[in-house]
Amino acid sequence: MEEERRRRTRERKEKRTAGREDINSRFNRNTAEPDENRIEGRNAVIEAYRAGRTIEKLYLLEGPAEGAMQTVLRLAKEKNTPVRFVTRQRLDQLSQTGKHQGVIAQAAAFHYAQIEELFEKAAAKGEDPFFILLDQIEDPHNLGAIIRTANLAGAHGVIIPKDRAAGLTATAAKASAGAIHYTPVVKVTNLARTMEELKQKGLWFVCADMDGTPMTRLSMTGPIGLVIGSEGSGVSRLVKEKCDMTAAIPMKGEIDSLNASVAAGILMYEILRQREL
Repeated sequence: MEEERRRRTRERKEKRTAGREDINSRFNRNTAEPDENRIEGRNAVIEAYRAGRTIEKLYLLEGPAEGAMQTVLRLAKEKNTPVRFVTRQRLDQLSQTGKHQGVIAQAAAFHYAQIEELFEKAAAKGEDPFFILLDQIEDPHNLGAIIRTANLAGAHGVIIPKDRAAGLTATAAKASAGAIHYTPVVKVTNLARTMEELKQKGLWFVCADMDGTPMTRLSMTGPIGLVIGSEGSGVSRLVKEKCDMTAAIPMKGEIDSLNASVAAGILMYEILRQREL
C-alpha cells in the first residue's frame, strides 16, 4: 500500500510539472520577441530556398522523410545546410507559431560575401589584406562583438566555417553595433582548406594560443590572417597546423583565460599597432 501511495504521488507531481512546462512553453512562445529569420512549415522553407535565402540551420522531425520533407532535404543537401534531426518536443520548443509541420529553418539575417570581396576591400584602401578567421565560435554575441572590433581595427573581413559556428543571425547583427553593414563576412565549407587557398594568394596566418610566443615578440605585418578559436577548446588541430605561428596574450592575473571576443580584440589591435609603425 505504501509503495502504491508513493507511485501515485510521484505521478501527480510529474503531471503538475509537465503542465507547468507546457504553460511556460506557450507563454514564452507568445511573449518572446519574434525572430523574423525563423521560418516554419514545409512550403515556407521550400519557398525560402527557392527565393535564394541563406539557411543557416535546419531542424527536421526525426523519422522517415516523405513528400514535401524529401524536397526540403534535397534542397538542404544542394545548399550544404547543416541539418539536425530532433524530437517533436524540441520542435515545439523552437516554434514561434505552433505550426511547424516538422520543419523549422533559421535563415541568415544578412548576406554573406565572397572572399574576393575582402581582397577588393583591401586593394581599394591600398593596404595589405587583414582577415579574421573564426574557428568554432558558436556564440552569436561573440561573433557580433568580433565583427565590431574587426571593423574598428581595420580588418577587411571575417571568415567563418559552415559547421559548429554562429552565423549572421539577428543576435550577431545586434551585437556588431552596425559593423555588419561595413565588414564583410564570408562563410566557407572547410576553414583549413580555405587557409591553404589563401596562402597561395600571399597570406600567412597567426593563431591565438596561450602556449604560443608572446604577441609583442612576433612580427605580425604584411598580408595576414588572424585565427581565433573557441574559449573552451581553442583553435582545432587541423586549422592550427595551417598556421605559421602562434601568438599568446601576456597575462598577469590569477586566471588564465579571456573571452574569445576580448582575446580577438587584443590581438587585432596589436596587429594594427605593428602595421602603423
